[in-house]
Amino acid sequence: MKIPLLINDEKKMVECETGELLLSVLRKLNLLSVKFGCSKGSCGACMILLDGLPVPSCAIPAIACRESSIITMEYFSKTPDFTDIQEGFTEAGVQTCGYCNAGKYFVAYHIISTYSRPTKELIQEHLSDLTCKCVETDLLTLGVLKAGAKRRKRLTGATHGKK
Repeated sequence: MKIPLLINDEKKMVECETGELLLSVLRKLNLLSVKFGCSKGSCGACMILLDGLPVPSCAIPAIACRESSIITMEYFSKTPDFTDIQEGFTEAGVQTCGYCNAGKYFVAYHIISTYSRPTKELIQEHLSDLTCKCVETDLLTLGVLKAGAKRRKRLTGATHGKK
């Protein structure tokens, strides 16, 4: 069957089988940032943004996404939000393993776009669902805090010491 999807800001009619997982459909479209991982939705390897929320694509049937907006790392990596997160992670010394990047970036994006000043506890609560532990939780939390500060600065145009 064919279903309409908005994938990386492009309208597409996508062919899928009944019960086929979104992960499989995206891989067939050559969106290779969406990786096979744990098949349980917790490692982060297959994470996408579904209507703005981080969702493991291995845990959702493609048909359930009809008329939805899907963002993958191929698209997200070209956005200012990605740059904010990448710079925040770099400043904090976060080095991800490559396997779970989508999970960490999309959860970080959700946090910094939802909460103007998230607490360490809130960040750690959101990150606790990701099972890939290639980065120490405290270090990753610091990276998200730094990313949030960069995003706020970019969106408000605030600079210290200038009028």
